[in-house]
Order: sequence, then structure tokens, then C-alpha cells
Amino acid sequence: MRTGTDDFFRLTYCTNIHPGDGWREVFANLRRYPPALRERLAPGEPFGIGLRLSGRESSELLQEDRLRQLRSFLDEHDLYVFTLNGFPYGPFHRRPVKADVHAPDWRDEERVRYTLRLVEILAHLLPNGMDGGISTSPLSYKPWVNGGNTETWEHLTRQVVRVAEALMRVREQQGKLIHLDIEPEPDGLLENSTEVVHFYEDWLLPVGAPMLVDLTGVTVDEARVCLLEHVRVCFDTCHVALAYEDPTEVLERFARVGIRVGKVQVSSALKVFLSEDASRRIEISRSLGQFAESTYLHQVIQRNDDGSLRQYPDLKEALPEIQDPNAREWRVHFHVPIFVERYETFLSTQEDLRRVFALLQKQRFCPQLEIETYTWDVLPPNLKKDLLDSIGREYAWVLDALA
Repeated sequence: MRTGTDDFFRLTYCTNIHPGDGWREVFANLRRYPPALRERLAPGEPFGIGLRLSGRESSELLQEDRLRQLRSFLDEHDLYVFTLNGFPYGPFHRRPVKADVHAPDWRDEERVRYTLRLVEILAHLLPNGMDGGISTSPLSYKPWVNGGNTETWEHLTRQVVRVAEALMRVREQQGKLIHLDIEPEPDGLLENSTEVVHFYEDWLLPVGAPMLVDLTGVTVDEARVCLLEHVRVCFDTCHVALAYEDPTEVLERFARVGIRVGKVQVSSALKVFLSEDASRRIEISRSLGQFAESTYLHQVIQRNDDGSLRQYPDLKEALPEIQDPNAREWRVHFHVPIFVERYETFLSTQEDLRRVFALLQKQRFCPQLEIETYTWDVLPPNLKKDLLDSIGREYAWVLDALA
């Protein structure tokens, strides 16, 4: 949907917030929620959807006549799809996900096949004259990979280049620009902007460009341009805040290499300032305990007195260490409602999100904005509200913040 009188930004929400397993349940959610949201938020206007499909659902959608039926449904209700969430491959609700959100990773052939299915789907659904994005995992989960193994990095690069080659063909044959948007996150193989830049500078451009030359016959320079066009970054505002990164510096770091942002995921994390008072820390620990749930990973990044960072793979592993005398701040990977700035004893990273919005207004570095608070069903009881009302409040907050 449009953001006020400004037609530059396209605002949507990601349907990964709706529990569903299999295309039948996903399509039922699409029939239930987006038309109602459009009537509530943008009556009489086209309404965009950020579609999340699992590996199974992407296969089912390409069977029989389902893709045409989906396109007919979208047209009937004045809905459109311009971005897909291709990060989680398997089921995403109602069962433990944790580190398996990264599986299969980009070393696995099925990750490539899955992403190519998403390319086919988005190429069919994407409106003419609009670019589309497919967000994907940060290549792997860091504990699974030997980061010093050059053969692994070469293989990962080749896998990404294969998708880039498919995206080039889509543009040449169908006239539609689609980009793969790599999403850094805590404990991902690429977890911050520095590691993303290293991947581009050490592997994707110098090693991947010759691979793309072999696949397509373009020149090396043309291959580099194509890779920068079709392989971009998903700028998740929660993840950037978790890494204690300054968004201005992130964008400057990307610009020096020519890296483009394909999608901004609008999200917030928990932010906790740790008092020197031990009893106060016990109180904070009790409050945080209600967020230590069993479905998703909730990595904790601790900032110490000297500015150094310490990471915990999950909140449950961090809580016993809350009395660490060096710790001054925790940021917790729990996507909390973006319209809430303060909780019982701690804050959200909403302030960081506002800084990103200011940069968006000034630099116009990306038109695609996707609200991605997917934790509604695992939030503490006092934060659970009617889902339509909650999504509406998130849209309203973004529109006000952008204005």
C-alpha cells in the first residue's frame, strides 16, 4: 500500500505471522486476512502482500492450477505480491524451529531448488513495472560451517550464482526484475554488514563473476553488474539493532562495494539496560523469562563496559549469566510489536527503527518495506491481542513514523 502521498515506498506485511502448514492452510489465511486488512487500511487501493511459502508449499502451489487460481484471487481483491520470504524452509509455527530455521542451508541442493521455485512463482505474480525480492537465509548457521574452508565458500558462491543466472533469464525473457535478498542475522554465517561485505568482496564478485560468465557468456564486468543487481541484502531493522550497528555506517559500507538493499524488514528487538544492582537484575531476569519460549531462537548480544560484545545462542542460555559484572546491555532476538516502545522493565529497539526510517526518507535507498513481527502466538499473554487489530496498529505506527 502507499505511504501517504509518497508513492516511492511499498508497504506490506509478511504472511509468516499466520500459522499454517501446507498450501491449503496458507491460502485459507490469504482469503481471511489480506482482504479484510485492505478494507480496513486502504479501501479502494491496491494492497501488497509479503508472501511466505515453505518448501512444501512452494511445490504444492506449482501443481495443478493453483498458481493461476492464486493470481485470479489476488486480481479479484485488488491484491498483489511483490516480495517473498524464502528464509524459513520448513514449518514455522506450532513446533520448535530454533536453528532448523536455517535448514536446508545454501550448501544443500534443495535450498537452490526451493529458491528457484520461488523465482518461478514471483515471476508469475509480480505486477509489470515493479521489481520483486526474495529474502533468503544468511547462507547457513555459523556453528554448522567451518568458516576457514575455502571449498565451502566456493560452493556457497556457486549456489547463489546459479540463482542469479535464473534471475537474469527472467529479466531477459519476461522483463521482470527480481532480486535475491540475503538476510544477515545473529549466528548466521553472515550476521552483520562487515561479514556481508567480506562475502561480496572475497567471493561473490571475484569468484562468482567468472562462474556467471561460464553460465551466460557475458563479460566479467557485465557479470559483476548482474550480480550486484540480482543479489542484494535484506535489511532487517531488528537484526541490525541486535548487532549494535549504526544504520548510516551500514549503508556507507554497502555503498563502497555497490551492494544494494532489496528489502527493509520492519521489526524490533528487546533492549535491556543492566543495572549494577544485583536485585534489579534478578527482577529483569524474571521479566525476561516469559520471553524464553521453545519455538524460535532468541539470541542475546551483550555489550560490556569496554564496548566489546558477547553472544549467547539463546535467551535460556543467557539468563543464568545475567549477573555478569561486565555486562551493561542486552539485546534479545525476539521480534516484538513495533508500536510498543517500553515493556515492564525494559525497552524495544524502536529508536533504532526510527533512525532507519529517517534514512529511508532522506536517501531513498529501498522502496520495499515489509512488517515482520511473526511472534504473535508466542508473546507473553499481556501482549497478545486480536491479530487484525495488532497488524492494523503496526501499519498505523509505520505510516505515522514515516510521515
